[in-house]
Amino acid sequence: MRVHLACIGRLKSGPERDLFDRYADRARKAGRALGLTLSPVIELPEARGPRAEDRKAAEAEALLDTLPAGAVIVALDEGGKTMTSERFAQMLERHKDTGSSDLALVIGGPDGHGEALLQASRMSLALGPMTWPHQIARVLICEQVYRAITILSGHPYHRT
Repeated sequence: MRVHLACIGRLKSGPERDLFDRYADRARKAGRALGLTLSPVIELPEARGPRAEDRKAAEAEALLDTLPAGAVIVALDEGGKTMTSERFAQMLERHKDTGSSDLALVIGGPDGHGEALLQASRMSLALGPMTWPHQIARVLICEQVYRAITILSGHPYHRT
């Protein structure tokens, strides 16, 4: 199963990019044996417009147009459900084992997700009760993908 990370905004060079690249590289290498592939990141520009609702709608449309047809969409959203790393790993494994070929983890713009994307999502996932900058959220979700892969493979990276 291909795991896609689709984001509004670009991650510039710097420590966040370096950390993201480190976890992405680890996930790609470790995921092969499990049939999990981390695809290249999809980065789309922030929409312009005077109203937040219009920006969210335009970004949702752009994201949905970019994602593979039939992808299981998980919207990262501050109002979403929280889960443990083990549950996240089980969710990835369940989708892979039931024949999903693509799963997309989607980070919206500064205004959040548009209604069209939320409606198309299988679930909304929060990275905890705090609000995180998009750059850090991207690193956190990539680390969790890597952590899920290590959990599923029995690697000692994840210790409880």
